[in-house]
Amino acid sequence: MLGLTPFTADWFHEHGWELAVTLAIAVVLTIVSRRWVRRYRKRARAGGDDAEGRRRRRTATVVGLFSGVFVIIAWAVFLLTLLKAMGVDITPILASAGIVGVALGFGAQSLVRDTISGLFIFLEGQFDVGDIVDLTTNAGTVSGTVEALNLRTTAVRQYDGSLSTIPNGLIEVTNNRTRGWGRAVVDVRVALDEDPDRVRETLEELFEQMHGQPPLDEWLRQPPTVLGVTQLTDTAQVIRVAAETMPSHRVDTERLLRARVVARMAERGIKSPPIQAAQPGLPPTPGP
Repeated sequence: MLGLTPFTADWFHEHGWELAVTLAIAVVLTIVSRRWVRRYRKRARAGGDDAEGRRRRRTATVVGLFSGVFVIIAWAVFLLTLLKAMGVDITPILASAGIVGVALGFGAQSLVRDTISGLFIFLEGQFDVGDIVDLTTNAGTVSGTVEALNLRTTAVRQYDGSLSTIPNGLIEVTNNRTRGWGRAVVDVRVALDEDPDRVRETLEELFEQMHGQPPLDEWLRQPPTVLGVTQLTDTAQVIRVAAETMPSHRVDTERLLRARVVARMAERGIKSPPIQAAQPGLPPTPGP
């Protein structure tokens, strides 16, 4: 058997079926796994902040992680089958797996560190595919949506569209914006001579009218609350508004509240603080 010349008719007759089966399994598994990964990631992106959305993101993470492992194993089996058919004794290769692991531990410590870190990120559920995160590394913070989580790396699509790939071992702090709840905070700046009680009444009236209106009714966990004056400057008093939101809609809620507040203040004639005169070499300080 070992005396057959590789890639001849007799060689294919002897080993063709075995090679064809292992190659077919590897190819089919690769194609199917990629389709499944795309399908589950699409479902994860369409999921909300409820339990169903979190389940979809977790499922997409599990499918992506294990499909990659299975594809690697399938192609490794095909490669070993090919080497065996070519007359190569694969027993030393299998026996040296432990030695290779030890060598990797000393010669590729970053690879081992990244893999172990990725495994704990997955097991602890720190984030899943589709989550919005801030990942702090020794090179800075990467913010965006998780598009892929592998044992060695994490791919994050940033807000400008760029895709950043981060070794898992470099992640020091994880801020997940898609877990639990978020808090929208809007600071309203008004003139010093304005009555803060009048401003509070105006804002509370506005928030009462906005209650139950879409899309705010889907974004909020609790209605907006006027906390009162939190800061005084030379030209303005700052009145803070806070609202507990669904985690992925904190920024959207802040934008909507800010727009509605500015419009209502203009409607009721509530004065904004004056624009400070610019110092030489500095731009003017804007109003609210």
